[in-house]
Amino acid sequence: MFDPSPTLVFPELRGLYATLAPVVETAVRVAVGICLIPHGLRMGFGYFPNTGGPVKSWRELAAALEKWGYPGPHKFWTIVILVTELIGGPLFALGLFTRPVAIPIVILLGMSIYDHVKDGWFWNTRGVEYPLIWTCAAAYFLANGGGPYSLDRLLGWEF
Repeated sequence: MFDPSPTLVFPELRGLYATLAPVVETAVRVAVGICLIPHGLRMGFGYFPNTGGPVKSWRELAAALEKWGYPGPHKFWTIVILVTELIGGPLFALGLFTRPVAIPIVILLGMSIYDHVKDGWFWNTRGVEYPLIWTCAAAYFLANGGGPYSLDRLLGWEF
């Protein structure tokens, strides 16, 4: 059976680890949520030009989804993607409705893995390395909730 309290090589550090764990957990959740926002702004509204993909507007995103072979209706999926990134991202970062918001985020990032697999492994060649890390991080919060420093916990609810 899994023992959640392992024997530490340096048991004197147990207190430090216990103190840092919720802070680091919060930092990861905030980073995932915040990173979605500029991505949505770039793809949906053309912010941050010359920073990556060819999509610079929601219309171009809908056309790209069709070109890449995603099943329609492409305008609907464009809205879903942008709402996930621009509304879900901030909610996720705040830890508000964390688990429900994590569902579309994990799906979106999982689809991104599927889209990038053709480009290999490494992030600098648009491979799956980068979206895989973000998908795993978001999935952690789907499984565990927003953590002790989340608005969900502050408000006294967990989904």
